[in-house]
Amino acid sequence: MTAACINRIATAVPPHDMHSGFIAFAESLVADGTPRNLFRRMVRQSAISHRYSFLNLVVTGEGGVYDASEFFISGNFPTTARRMQAFEEFAPRLAQSTLDKLALTEEERRGITHLIVTSCTGLYAPGLDYDIVAHLGLNPSVERTFIGFMGCYAAINALKAARHIVRSEPGAKVLIVSLELCSLHMQETQNLEQLLAFLVFADGCAAYLVSAEPIGFAIDSFLAVVLPDTNPLITWRIGEKGFDMHLSGKIPGELRRGLAAGGNQITRGEDIRAIDLWAVHPGGRTILDAVEQGLELAPEALSDSRHILLNYGNMSSPSVVFVLERLMQRACPGQLGCAMSFGPGVTAETMMFRAI
Repeated sequence: MTAACINRIATAVPPHDMHSGFIAFAESLVADGTPRNLFRRMVRQSAISHRYSFLNLVVTGEGGVYDASEFFISGNFPTTARRMQAFEEFAPRLAQSTLDKLALTEEERRGITHLIVTSCTGLYAPGLDYDIVAHLGLNPSVERTFIGFMGCYAAINALKAARHIVRSEPGAKVLIVSLELCSLHMQETQNLEQLLAFLVFADGCAAYLVSAEPIGFAIDSFLAVVLPDTNPLITWRIGEKGFDMHLSGKIPGELRRGLAAGGNQITRGEDIRAIDLWAVHPGGRTILDAVEQGLELAPEALSDSRHILLNYGNMSSPSVVFVLERLMQRACPGQLGCAMSFGPGVTAETMMFRAI
């Protein structure tokens, strides 16, 4: 059977580092005293230093904050329709800058047979897939697939679809673009749990090429692990003022227990210690701690995931591909790898791979 391989990866983020601006904004909403002190403690423990957005949240000399983009105006936050207009404006820009870094040759562009796009933070039609076809000058008949609203594990599902395509059509060249603008859905709220969720999320894009060419990472297998009785813990719904995210504080504990029980099932019988490359979705510090503890990994095993969390935050679907890009830069032929992302369900989507 033909092996599908991730041949190369490119990543990009928008121009503005929003992390300090968001912290100042959130502090202005949280009541002084215990709630604000708790928020500050969670900021210190977040293990995040930078997050990027097209929206420019500027901290003033007085410790206040304003949105230089005039998108988030206190007391008049945008409707869902306005947020979707912003997605339609900004998403193609980020996709184009990422694809330019992928540096496809004219011959490679002519050879692309399939395009898969993942996003859960915006939609419009004709969509981002059409914009990508136009930007790259792809064959207008390229087969297009959009994977929407799956959350942080969508990239693993896109790779699953790409593998099916390549195994059934060995000459196929599949371009995948995972793009999220999570910052568009920030809310003006005093709900501490919501603000802590927004403390983690950011914007980013990954473009990656999958084919039968034996270069990069060979994809070996996939497994979806659904944790029982966890449906309410992660939800993502369309509201009047953007998309409404709910992340329960119970997620790390459930994840830790689920991974501990799954054990070698996740690595398809391989000894955990035989895995050289761990590409774990950097959903947050407590998420990475739960994976490390549940699978009894060495502290350095998730260093690449922690690096991405520190410098970019949780970008939803592209995040795990950012980690794969770092691993690809240092992987040695023959090394075994396991990629893992988490999302609504609660589901862990996992992928076994090996460096070529």
